Amino acid sequence: MTRAPTARIKTFTASAEALPGPAWQAAFRAAWPGLRDWFLKEGPQRRSGVAEGRAALARWMPELLPVYERVAALAPDDPVARQCLTLWNPPPVIVGCSQGVWLGEGGPALVRNYDFDPDFCDGRIELSAWFGRRCIVMADAAWGCLDGMNEAGLVASLTFGGRPAQGIGFPVLLVLRYALETCATLDEAVAVLTRVPITMAQNVTLLDRTGRHATLYLGADRAPAVTSARAVTNHQEAPVWPAADAAGCTVERQAAVARLLDEAPSLGAMAESFLRPPLYNLDFEHRFVTLYSAIYRPAEGVVDYCWPGRTWRQGFADFTEGSYTHRYGG
Repeated sequence: MTRAPTARIKTFTASAEALPGPAWQAAFRAAWPGLRDWFLKEGPQRRSGVAEGRAALARWMPELLPVYERVAALAPDDPVARQCLTLWNPPPVIVGCSQGVWLGEGGPALVRNYDFDPDFCDGRIELSAWFGRRCIVMADAAWGCLDGMNEAGLVASLTFGGRPAQGIGFPVLLVLRYALETCATLDEAVAVLTRVPITMAQNVTLLDRTGRHATLYLGADRAPAVTSARAVTNHQEAPVWPAADAAGCTVERQAAVARLLDEAPSLGAMAESFLRPPLYNLDFEHRFVTLYSAIYRPAEGVVDYCWPGRTWRQGFADFTEGSYTHRYGG
């Protein structure tokens, strides 16, 4: 069966709920049919049961168990939903993404592009406080996140790590959310992200309000590595997956980010360049589309979500609920 063309519009929403509540429930119920299809696409026999998933949460991220019970209660009355929401041993997902840590005037800041299929991005900006510390995140995978910042001044953002190996664990999106909700320092986040097993190769860049930063190279087939890399795309120490590396132009994009970090006259100029090729992509045929850019400024407690012609600022001192619909290439 031929899949329908990828949508060229995407609506992003912003909601403030300390814990998942009516806004989370409405978004999840709307997304559940597609999420269910994704979760079962390899067959139900490939997925772990609820008991195994809850046991894994209890072992690796025990603080999340009450939050899991809350989202499971808000979900549709479908045993597959409770199974899926553990996020233990999910199907693989490969995304793009470019990011860089700016330490010059106007910084520290983390600038990132998220490249993926518009049909499979939640597009939910959430202000949460699961354990009392407020977080602003781009939520995804129901209760994980793609990037975010907490009011302690910790920023975290992911990219795909460019390795094909898969393993048993959690998607890094949930581990990233866990780190932001529970950690106050960069060192605490490093300890979490290098301890919890994840399913696929991922790069996670961390930044704090003082400019301390680290990029973690993680994967099911390797020991975690903590590096000082500031220009990060979709490979780790070196490209190892030629087909994926070429399709995503990971080397070209990393070189572009590195040049900007060395040569851009300002943070604003760097951010503008993230909205132009080679970092900005509208490859709908291969579902490699820059869905949004984000500029995190942890010292100021603000993040700008950016699209060509539009910037939506959110901050701990001024968080605005609402929505924005972007038309790509239009």
